[in-house]
Amino acid sequence: MLWSIVDVARSAGLTSRTLRHFDAIGLLRPTSVGADGYRRYDDRALLRLQRILVLRALGLPLRSIGAVLDAEQDEVATLREHRDALRAEGDRLARMADTVDRTIQELERTERNDPMTIDRPEDLFDGFDEQAYAEEARTRWPEQARSSERYTANLTDAEKGRLQQEYVDEMHRMAALLAAATPVSAASVQDEIAALFQRISAMWTPDAASFTGLGATYVDDDRFRSLYDAIAPGLAEFYRDAMAYYASTRLA
Repeated sequence: MLWSIVDVARSAGLTSRTLRHFDAIGLLRPTSVGADGYRRYDDRALLRLQRILVLRALGLPLRSIGAVLDAEQDEVATLREHRDALRAEGDRLARMADTVDRTIQELERTERNDPMTIDRPEDLFDGFDEQAYAEEARTRWPEQARSSERYTANLTDAEKGRLQQEYVDEMHRMAALLAAATPVSAASVQDEIAALFQRISAMWTPDAASFTGLGATYVDDDRFRSLYDAIAPGLAEFYRDAMAYYASTRLA
């Protein structure tokens, strides 16, 4: 049976434009294209689309998904691996939701003028496992990843805790600036971004393009967006825009 592009898009929660993009980059070809240019998909194409969406949900970039699918030898075994990865990701997201819930409770207490009671910085990030992104970072930014790993390998637990606390404090200050509708060009925002740049530069030194790209990742990657927006809705985009402004005015 053949399914129209409209039916497939609706069923998968996508847009027809997305499916046409998948076709353009060779990720998902339609089974047939009519004389009118209308794309249609058979059952095998729908199964491939399911695997594409699974891999995308697991954080794999589109440019890598096609190679993974084309290299599959045992479809059922591969699907079992994807299923197990999704279940592990579900457990992580559940922990993340619990962490955000605790943060909400703490912030509600502070609104009543009670002091915030985060005992350890890492309590704010349970479920936000940076190691889950390490291999992807090595693939996307190998030189920077190696430099970062060399730097962090030499840190003591106390130094790591201090850096994490600085990171937490910075996020809350940025959230307060966002809540006050402070422009990203304001000195108060740019001072925070300058401090962020200096911390990153201790591991690797970004140029204008890479610093801007890092800020864009905070928005484009759902995992990073959820981390920032758990503190304040829109915080990821605030960071992205502030980092882009810093790059264009200080690093260009």
